[in-house]
Amino acid sequence: MKLKLICCEIFYREACYVASRSKNRVDVEFLPKGMHDLESGDMRLKLQAAIDRNSDSDYDYLLLGYALCNNGTAGLTAASKTLVIPKAHDCITLFLGSRKKYSDYFSNNPGVYFYTSGWIERGDDTGDLQELSIQHKTGMDKSYEELVREYGEDNAKYLYETLCQGTKNYSKLTFIEMGVGPDDKFEKAAVVRATKNNWKFEKVKGDISLFTRLLDGPWVENEFLLVPPGYKIAPSYGDDVLKSVKR
Repeated sequence: MKLKLICCEIFYREACYVASRSKNRVDVEFLPKGMHDLESGDMRLKLQAAIDRNSDSDYDYLLLGYALCNNGTAGLTAASKTLVIPKAHDCITLFLGSRKKYSDYFSNNPGVYFYTSGWIERGDDTGDLQELSIQHKTGMDKSYEELVREYGEDNAKYLYETLCQGTKNYSKLTFIEMGVGPDDKFEKAAVVRATKNNWKFEKVKGDISLFTRLLDGPWVENEFLLVPPGYKIAPSYGDDVLKSVKR
């Protein structure tokens, strides 16, 4: 099959590795991680534009290297192609290999912050999308000094503690080792981040098999949603996360 993968750059190393080994021809288009920092409607518009660019192509299917992503993929549709997307709430499911593995780990490790090579390389690089992000619109990306200048010291302290410390409720950093890095530099960077924040550190072995099945198939119903022309992606509010509904 000839496939097009429209993918978040968080999966850059994993997607390139799996595409190079796939039995299918897979062309990959990466979109910036900063789209996740936009309001869901803005993220959806940018993803839809990428889909529309490929709707009249000769690809057999359009694959999405995304999940529900805070409803950023809800409403996506293709005029003449079938979309394929993993049934997952967010990218950690694809790094761990299944919804169950993610659910089990998260239940046993509350307050966990996940790190992968993609988040280390690209997680803070919002680029041109910075000014459109929720953080920028709400002032969450401002420094303490900027808040003092604008609101005074007493107000700045409250605003900074309330809005700008998005990681204050985490107590553990888990690095997911996917086996696609050149050495241990990403693990070392994760240890530095955990130490800086006084978090516990753990390394777990990732599972690239779900991502491999996205590019290779088969697309079994309990893992992937197929969205034919005339339908759109919608949240299911159940265990399967996603469903397709008529436009």
